[in-house]
Amino acid sequence: WRPDTRLPVLVEYAGNGGYTNQYGDVSLGLPEGSKLGYGISAGQGFIWLCLPYVDVGRTNLCTRWWGDVEATLDYCREAVGEVCRNYGGDASEVILTGFSRGAIACGFLGLHDDETAGLWRAFIPYSHYDGVISWPYPGSDAASAIERMQRLNGRPSFICHEGSVERTRQFIEASGVTAPFTFQAVPFRNHNDAWILRDTPARRALRSWLAGVLAQ
Repeated sequence: WRPDTRLPVLVEYAGNGGYTNQYGDVSLGLPEGSKLGYGISAGQGFIWLCLPYVDVGRTNLCTRWWGDVEATLDYCREAVGEVCRNYGGDASEVILTGFSRGAIACGFLGLHDDETAGLWRAFIPYSHYDGVISWPYPGSDAASAIERMQRLNGRPSFICHEGSVERTRQFIEASGVTAPFTFQAVPFRNHNDAWILRDTPARRALRSWLAGVLAQ
């Protein structure tokens, strides 16, 4: 990194904390557990920014769902602005990504309002998608998610999921929202983001897609 350069920025949100399953997957819900940005970038040529969800009261992190939504969005906008103003981030090349809760955040937070939605060049949600499943928080329903999706405004998404991505594909195709959607199944059963650290056809496809997006 050099202060006189401009680099694309990968902004990442983590999955829910308190998660375990029969395959040994564990998620603590903390920013430092995130892996997608490193695996996507190979640690080169990008700034990788792992953002927190801000708890109610604005004094701590929220490890499950959104905490204080407005505080979380304020933190996001301020952090992205700070990185682009003072640390060499290219404001025209900010990519939003996330795993599980973080994948849903690509829509629920990333497209929550016009100001926040305007930050992003493209989206990479892994394992879940806003609106496909109703979750225990207001606004998780399909109609609300489709309203948020309208803020894509033709920007591209690389939508990936362990096992199969067909349920999300069907939801998006039925939504009536038009944008460049790319769908990629990841051939692992595990509900974690460690697949991105392995050299697989899915990761190669993702890196190739992102290079194409940034070349446009």
